[in-house]
Amino acid sequence: MRALRLHGDRDLRLEDIAPPPPPGPGEVQLRVLAVALNHIDVWGWRGMAFAQRKLPICTGAEAVAEVVAVGEGVTAWKPGDRAAPYGAQTCGHCRACREGRDNLCENVQGVMGFHLDGFACERVNMPERLLVRVPQGVATNDAACAAITFSTVEHMLFDNAKLEPGETILVQAAGSGIGTIAVKEAKALGCTVIATAGDDEKCEKAKALGADHVINYTTQNFPTVARRLTGKKGVDVVFEHVGASTWNGSMLALKMGGRLVTCGSTSGVTAEMNLMMLFQRQLRIFGSFGASMRNVADGLAKMAGGMTPVLDTVIPLERFTEGLDRLESRRVFGKIVVTL
Repeated sequence: MRALRLHGDRDLRLEDIAPPPPPGPGEVQLRVLAVALNHIDVWGWRGMAFAQRKLPICTGAEAVAEVVAVGEGVTAWKPGDRAAPYGAQTCGHCRACREGRDNLCENVQGVMGFHLDGFACERVNMPERLLVRVPQGVATNDAACAAITFSTVEHMLFDNAKLEPGETILVQAAGSGIGTIAVKEAKALGCTVIATAGDDEKCEKAKALGADHVINYTTQNFPTVARRLTGKKGVDVVFEHVGASTWNGSMLALKMGGRLVTCGSTSGVTAEMNLMMLFQRQLRIFGSFGASMRNVADGLAKMAGGMTPVLDTVIPLERFTEGLDRLESRRVFGKIVVTL
């Protein structure tokens, strides 16, 4: 079968490798239909890793697939069913897994496509417990954005920040995959959305998605504008994933008792912070990484209801590296999906 494997820093090769064996007990064999690109794919491509990994490794952390075979004891899945496979190999036994907090698994083996072989290949075997069913009517390329992108936003906004109707939210980098979904999610909830983007074209696109106000953060001081738009009070929630370059501005944009939720650091992992502002203004900061399988299912349900992801580009597997380059250079508005 064809597989896209990382051999070293920025060294991706499309190769023919042996297909997986027939699925074992409790396993399902999947034919991968599409992979959605994420910054974790860029990190892996650059040679970054949070733990040791053995190369070559099949890339691709987020996918949608079709069941082609089931192993002994599998009764919930049959050939032809579509699934969004969870993006990490969790144990299924620890307290966090039992309580449905999958992204806090105490014995996680790693992230697919980053520490472990991922989904940029034609077939893969997965435990059935790590599959989420794709509802009828959801387009395949949209479903490719469920397991990480949609679920990350679900976890950030509702599990962590606990965004409520009528609140005001500042969505940083609204042209990104998660930023576009955050704008849609917040508007659907009845929030006032202030969106930032790096150029005027992206600002206009964010406005078309439903943002009430847009700020070009390269030409405007976004915390000042955000405070002016809120009558100098500040916003209730900041959806942050840019990192060092926006961190202090995001803190300044918050109201008394405001909440900042962050899942990324694409502009740098280290930032200084005014601790007096943190405790005097009683701000709350939530770190958010990944999501639960419930979040994946909730995202797919919203897709079935008509809230679809924004697709920037759809490309074939042979152009995977082109997609990574486009994502790394921030030339995207929405998601890049790679079809197999």
